[in-house]
Amino acid sequence: MTDPQARAIPNRLFFRLFQTGNVLQRQVQKEMGVSTVQWAVLGALSRPGYENGISFNELTEYLIVSRQNLDGVLKRLERDDHVVRIAHPQDGRARLVLMTAQGRAFWESLQPKIDEFYRQALASFGFDDQVSLLHYLNKLNADLAQVEIDPAKATTEPTVD
Repeated sequence: MTDPQARAIPNRLFFRLFQTGNVLQRQVQKEMGVSTVQWAVLGALSRPGYENGISFNELTEYLIVSRQNLDGVLKRLERDDHVVRIAHPQDGRARLVLMTAQGRAFWESLQPKIDEFYRQALASFGFDDQVSLLHYLNKLNADLAQVEIDPAKATTEPTVD
């Protein structure tokens, strides 16, 4: 893809994804008072079947975050008594992350705001639009996970939007 016009759409697409992520982070913090990662952690822990916790490693894989990033977020959530880390019952060296009763109450208190956030953020999207966007984001996520640049095939031409 050496033609600048052929590069324009992918470049703009990834730049818009970057911008969208930043707007999401800013708006969630402003409107909810939590970070997007805190929101994701609490959401992951609130899923049915995780009432007894999830291993730290499973949580990093589910959220696709680094161990360091998750550790910092968990420390803040622990400070606020929303989560605790406990010894894994089958492996004392491993830790489970568990939502506390206070964390569950906090999560439940956020639900009306979350519903309104989604309603406003998706106001211009019909149901079919939402399903399509989810489908394409899932495809992009799967393709991104498979990216492996072969230095021999990589170009050195810069791309600028």
